[in-house]
Amino acid sequence: MVYKILPYSFKKAKEEGVVIKASINPLKKIDVFDKDGVKLASVGGVRKNGIPYNDYPTYIKKSGVVEADKKRKAYLKRHAKNAKLKDGKRTPSYFADVLLW
Repeated sequence: MVYKILPYSFKKAKEEGVVIKASINPLKKIDVFDKDGVKLASVGGVRKNGIPYNDYPTYIKKSGVVEADKKRKAYLKRHAKNAKLKDGKRTPSYFADVLLW
């Protein structure tokens, strides 16, 4: 099952000044590129059986905003210690937080 990038993520990518495409890595959802086409990160988990883990826009679609907000809060708390910058560059964790949550 290929992950379908939802409008939420495209909007967030535009706000961040990056371009997103479906990942060529079967265990990731999205590849993130700068405006020059340089790959910055691959983000979003996909299980070994090919089913992507849910994210904020997926939860909104499946369960509504209230449930999605609960899931977002839990995700962000779980990943709060992950580095968002390394050597002055945005990390995959940063892009996952911004584009998927």
